Amino acid sequence: MTQDLQGRTVLVTGASQGLGEQVAKACAAAGATVILTARHQKKLEKVYDDIVATGAPEPFAVCFDLMTAEENEFARLADTIAQATNGKLNGVVHCASYFYALSPLDFQTVAEWVNQYRINTVAPMGLTRALLPLLKAADDASVVFVGESHSETPQAYWGGFGASKAALNYLCGVAADEWERFEHLRANVLVPGRINSPQRLRSHPGETANERKNMTDITPDFVYWLGQGSRGRSGEVVYL
Repeated sequence: MTQDLQGRTVLVTGASQGLGEQVAKACAAAGATVILTARHQKKLEKVYDDIVATGAPEPFAVCFDLMTAEENEFARLADTIAQATNGKLNGVVHCASYFYALSPLDFQTVAEWVNQYRINTVAPMGLTRALLPLLKAADDASVVFVGESHSETPQAYWGGFGASKAALNYLCGVAADEWERFEHLRANVLVPGRINSPQRLRSHPGETANERKNMTDITPDFVYWLGQGSRGRSGEVVYL
């Protein structure tokens, strides 16, 4: 891994496992100081220790629950990050995701829809909004949303999850349009596709491992979209 993110500070949500963990480690390997956020303290500490053991820049680990956070909690998190990093933030990767199960609409509940929207759409908005002053103050900054193919191609049984990811695409488009006047600030959606992640194993239990890519196969793409090389590209939905 090249040092494409040398000197940058990047926050990754859902960093305690799955794609979030691998993206965080890839960013650290590329030279970034990574802010790890997730709900599970022990898992978060394990990722922290793994990164430190590689000799990469020492990360920060912040236990934070996106499901219950409101404006005040997001604002306090932003203040904590500003103090810890001396006001430096160059990127955010929204890896945290909430998926119930594939089922007909007849069986899906309002609570399931609300919780999926809460994590997959509302939390990325609330966190990005709180961190926006730091991102605007950076020399170069990138926000990456992790999307899903069913957000653009509706299909039976994907209901609330697909709808919440479609809303995430819309959120990214709005942000990119509003930020167009900021040459250094951008927002894009990356769609991982078939990868060996915990969520993919739940949504596609019939697939074999050979039908999926390793998560590390796509982490260099995240490094690119967080780095200087992607400057000027915003509002895109990119399939990896």
